[in-house]
Amino acid sequence: MRTRAAATVISGALVLSALVLPSAAQAAEHRGAATDLRALASKNVQPQDAVGGTTFKNGVVNKGKDIVLGVTGKKAVPVTFTAFDEEGVAITQAFLWQGTDSSSTDTITGALESDEYPTCTETPVQGGYSYSCRTVFTIDPAVAFKDGNGTAGTWKLFLGAYDLYANASYDDDVARTKIKRAAQLTANASPEPVKKGKTITVTGKLSRANWSTGKYAGYATQPVRLQFRKKGSSTYTTLKTVKTSGTGALSTTTKAGSDGYYRFVFAGTTTTGSATAPGDFVDVR
Repeated sequence: MRTRAAATVISGALVLSALVLPSAAQAAEHRGAATDLRALASKNVQPQDAVGGTTFKNGVVNKGKDIVLGVTGKKAVPVTFTAFDEEGVAITQAFLWQGTDSSSTDTITGALESDEYPTCTETPVQGGYSYSCRTVFTIDPAVAFKDGNGTAGTWKLFLGAYDLYANASYDDDVARTKIKRAAQLTANASPEPVKKGKTITVTGKLSRANWSTGKYAGYATQPVRLQFRKKGSSTYTTLKTVKTSGTGALSTTTKAGSDGYYRFVFAGTTTTGSATAPGDFVDVR
């Protein structure tokens, strides 16, 4: 999958002219991070055994929320983290990866659209320097995940850095997030109007993004709640739970009691986002 590197130049930039460090272009070559930092992971060098002394914490991806992607459009995913180094940091990098090998170029995503660098603010603290960093990954499902839907699920945040002496450090599991396929849900209640006590049939369909085809497809055998909100109320009440058919279709019945709105609600799964159908009003006479 196509990705771009995220390299952060911070307040130690003045020392870069004296260092042999990877440029943004070189970092982008391997679609994830600078070559030397990726090499640490590929050789199974543990973070605590790396030469540099930079440590990372407080990694947050997408403000702690799942990353839910449809089939079109780019999604901007904010990422924040802090770093600490006794001597100071020159460059930091970040990307998302999945699986068991953070050095694999086929299992990463998260990118800047240009060679602009994320912003880090340096603060002198006891024993060294602390850095508050922020970047934005731009993820396009039509490009990043066009080869399959199996990548939906848990992803890890890799952070790496060079200190002012060009020593490298990394932590390939600072934080975790879920990248999910977006879901869509419809609901239609009929007949309209209906006599009190008569049967109302509510139909709909649950579908989810298929990144391979670039279209939405029915989501089979999934539990979906039928809910009702009485006219004049702001609260929905669950009437029953039904499952989608093999094509994602929904159909169930209920008795007409009073004017109100019917809708379906899908809670989502580990790989698919939640969805709520707009309420459909039924006039009971």
